[in-house]
Amino acid sequence: MDHMPSYEFQKCVARYRGDAHGRGFSCRDQYLAMAFAQLTYRESLRDIEACLRSMGGKLYHMGFRGRVARTTLADANECHDWRIYADFAQILIGIARPLYAGDPIGVDLAHSLYALDSTTIDLCLALFPWAKFRKHKGAFKMHTLLDLHGNIPTFISITDGKVHDVKILDEIWPEAGAFYVMDRGYVDFERLYHFTLSSAFFVVRTKSNVLLQRRYSHPVDKTTACAPIIRSF
Repeated sequence: MDHMPSYEFQKCVARYRGDAHGRGFSCRDQYLAMAFAQLTYRESLRDIEACLRSMGGKLYHMGFRGRVARTTLADANECHDWRIYADFAQILIGIARPLYAGDPIGVDLAHSLYALDSTTIDLCLALFPWAKFRKHKGAFKMHTLLDLHGNIPTFISITDGKVHDVKILDEIWPEAGAFYVMDRGYVDFERLYHFTLSSAFFVVRTKSNVLLQRRYSHPVDKTTACAPIIRSF
C-alpha cells in the first residue's frame, strides 16, 4: 500500500463525501479490503472476512481502522459512491502507464496500441432482476479498452447485457496517432470515421456481408516486398 497515493485518494473521497456518514468503516478500509481480495484471489465476502480477521494483529499496520466484518463490507459496497474508486483508478492508471510505455509488445510500433472488446458476465435473474438479458437469463456487459503496453485498462464501461458493442465507440475519445484493434462487432463506418478525424488508426475484422469494390490500385515493384496500395469503400 506504500505505492498508493493517499492524498489523491482522500481527494476522491472528499469529492463525493464518501465518509460523510461514517459507519465505522471508511472508504480507505473498504479499498484496502477489496485490494486484498483482488491480490489474494478471495471468492466471497465471507472469505475476505475470514482471511483478514485471522491476521487481526497486523491489520492496523496495514492501515485498517475499522472492524472487518462481512456485513460491514456488504454495507460499504452498497453505500459508498462507486465514483470514488473510478476516479482513483484513473489516477493509478496515469501513474502506471509511463512505467510500461517502453515494454515490448511483439511489434515494432512507436505509438500507443489498444485492444477493444467486451465480455458478457452471466447473472441469476432471481438474484439480479435488473440484469435483463434473455427471457430466462440475466447478464451485463463489461466493455474494456486495454493498453497493450503493460495490459492496463484505460477505459471500462458497464452496460446492460443487451447493449451492442458498437455503441461503446461513442464513449471513446481516440488518441491521435494511436492504433485501435477491434473485432467485427465494431464495424460501423460512420463511427469509425471519427477515428480518422482524430488522426488515429483502427484495425477491424470485416463482416461477411460487407460489399467492397476496388476503385484503383498502384503498380507493384516486384523487387521489393511492398504490397500494392488498394483503396476501397
